[in-house]
Amino acid sequence: MAAARGFVPGAAAGTPPAPTDIALPVAGRKLLTGPDGHFPWVGDLPAGTDWVPVGTLDGVPAWAAEVADAEDLPGRWRSWRALAAELPEPPVTLAGRALAVLTWRRTHRWCGACRAELADVPGETARRCPDCDLYVPMQLSAAVLVAITRPGRGGPDELLLVRHAYGPTGLWALVAGFVEAGESLEAAAHREVAEEVGLAIAEPTYFGSQPWAMSGPGTLLAGFTATAIEPSAEPVVDGRELAEARWFPLDALPAELPPAYSISRWLIDAVAVRPRR
Repeated sequence: MAAARGFVPGAAAGTPPAPTDIALPVAGRKLLTGPDGHFPWVGDLPAGTDWVPVGTLDGVPAWAAEVADAEDLPGRWRSWRALAAELPEPPVTLAGRALAVLTWRRTHRWCGACRAELADVPGETARRCPDCDLYVPMQLSAAVLVAITRPGRGGPDELLLVRHAYGPTGLWALVAGFVEAGESLEAAAHREVAEEVGLAIAEPTYFGSQPWAMSGPGTLLAGFTATAIEPSAEPVVDGRELAEARWFPLDALPAELPPAYSISRWLIDAVAVRPRR
């Protein structure tokens, strides 16, 4: 059987890492790349490195490891944002998983019920307490993004963009927020739009999803498109989470948009090129 192409997540070790397997050394929130800008091989790292399986890339096993003495390793330490801006999607997704898995392992070492040290569950991204049997899987945090449009007033349709009061405040982005327990993705889209800009939207249409390595471990972004129910309604922001919200004609969007590798930008581009009314 031919090896699967692209990135396939996995947690089964199977056999020990081979020298020609892909290595993802991690120090804090940065990953090591070689002189060519790509990931090193397991054989390039010191013997005795504590490797964790994270999946395969084009059929080649990939392993991640926390590195204590980052300055002793040759190469270049880069953020996930920098990698995503330069590398294609499969290795970027692999890098995001490596960051997520190692961050989760570092922050989930002890049992939250009885304080015993957790043990790895073979073949899973999960841990179990040897004393009280508490099962601790790595959990995903889902978030929604909504590209909201309305009919243009005698011109092209308009897209609602917002500026946040924190983070990359210079960018015009989409309304977004995390999903609450007991809430569907669609319900979260309605709630976040109402909370952040005070608008009601028609039933949102699912666009796609993207694992995201910049909002903490295990974040999954789900994108939607939607239309404003009341075309004449103007957004209202509270000044705490959002600093500004405006309607922009689809043929006159601002230059300060999210990066091309983000689902936020994919949504904006998809809406901007759709047929005009």
